Amino acid sequence: MQTKIQLQVSPQTALNEHLLKQEVAQALSLSEQAQFQIKILKRSIDARGRKIKINLGLLVAIDEPINIEKITIAYLNVEKAKHKCHIIGAGPAGLFAALRCLELGIQPIIIERGKDVKARRRDLAAINKSLVVNPESNYCFGEGGAGTYSDGKLYTRSNKRGDIDKILKTLVFHGAGEDILVDAHPHIGTNKLPNLIQNMRETILAYGGEIHFNTKLIDIHLKDDNAETIELQNESGSNIVPVQKIILATGHSARDIYELFYAKGLEIFAKPFAMGVRVEHPQSLIDKIQYHCGSLQEVIQTRDYLPAASYSLVHQTKTHGVYSFCMCPGGIIAPCATSQEEVVTNGWSPSKRNNPYANSGIVVGLDLKDFSGFQKYGPLAGMYFQKQLESIAWEKGGKTQVAPAQNLQDFVSNKHSQVLVKSSYQPGTKSVDMQQVLGTLIGPALREGFKAFGNKMRGYLTNEAIVLGVESRTSTPVRIPRDAEKLSHPQIKNLFPCGEGAGYAGGIVSAAMDGERCADALRDNL
Repeated sequence: MQTKIQLQVSPQTALNEHLLKQEVAQALSLSEQAQFQIKILKRSIDARGRKIKINLGLLVAIDEPINIEKITIAYLNVEKAKHKCHIIGAGPAGLFAALRCLELGIQPIIIERGKDVKARRRDLAAINKSLVVNPESNYCFGEGGAGTYSDGKLYTRSNKRGDIDKILKTLVFHGAGEDILVDAHPHIGTNKLPNLIQNMRETILAYGGEIHFNTKLIDIHLKDDNAETIELQNESGSNIVPVQKIILATGHSARDIYELFYAKGLEIFAKPFAMGVRVEHPQSLIDKIQYHCGSLQEVIQTRDYLPAASYSLVHQTKTHGVYSFCMCPGGIIAPCATSQEEVVTNGWSPSKRNNPYANSGIVVGLDLKDFSGFQKYGPLAGMYFQKQLESIAWEKGGKTQVAPAQNLQDFVSNKHSQVLVKSSYQPGTKSVDMQQVLGTLIGPALREGFKAFGNKMRGYLTNEAIVLGVESRTSTPVRIPRDAEKLSHPQIKNLFPCGEGAGYAGGIVSAAMDGERCADALRDNL
């Protein structure tokens, strides 16, 4: 007999199979002689009360074994397929679109402006150590996209946009740990993502797909209401390539694509997005607050059976929302500029989340009216507002990748930080009045937000923490429109705007689901 049950147990019990089986036996009134196995189906942490609990969804098999499901995916060999799709971008949306094409019998041809996932590492090292940004290979551009080096968080609220379970199983099929099928807030870890991305590439190539690195889309040539050819540029020069279908999955930082659409008179629109700073605390402080610890020793003991603590915070000012974004427990702050004369921050964590710092974006939600001073740029108004703050951050930081920064309490109190606290941001920090970087719109909203967060999490508002910036690539400031049902661009019937870069996703899983949706729509359009 097999049955599913819900249990709430202590963290110590959740990690101890013997203790957990005792809880199960008691819950099901099983005798001491009963033989049974358990499998964890879902797991989440409830830290609301003084005593932390682990919520478990369990499958219990009594007097019979638990069948272990083997994940299989029916990919087809498409080397000689009649139908082909050029996929622009090898981030989550592009890769999952390509994998879905294999299932549908369509040959995916991926065009990626950056390098393969391992070759990217040299350019990331150059940003951190030499402070040199390669505009085609960085934390945003290259195989795996921005998600490869941003923790691999897999939580999404977009459960109506696609099959989340299928996305997670596809990741496990390509090497992710099975814990992502269980945890309420799963993540893979930046240290493990490159191998997983490489495995996806090998699947695409093994079944007849193509991937072209260091190759950039520079133009789309139209005939009537279809793209007839695309112009690609690589180290050897440019060439014209005929196309049948295009999935445009270029990511939120491909500004040249927005410029291209605008220059050609193709429909794009400004959209709301968010900007702010990245804040970093000692992880032990966040653990102490979230796990209700009275001392550092208690924090150390707690971490024997609980992961690095995270947080999610929201505050509404009179005019704007302020909220935490991409919170990285036990993480690192990374330099994510895509050109030399800008400073952009983001965060990532390794799989164990065992670095000494906790960082998070704290951002202000911006509306179209906030870009009124940039109306001469039309639908690119938000993008140029974004570029301006990144350029100011670069200037105030000393015109390198050094980030302007201020200790948190000093920022809120509008005081100069004589000595900045240590940070994981490898290029370094420079003490600056962050109000001068953020301006009169974002700066005051953030100060109010941080005060509110200090009231919600006692100890959060402290000079043990540092703010640095700018955190500007939360999502695209431009939307590329598409038909609600066919998912094609209204002016280019064989082009399917996709993922974060088009404004239809906000993370790895939602982008992956959108990639699959676009592949399905493309199939329906054949």
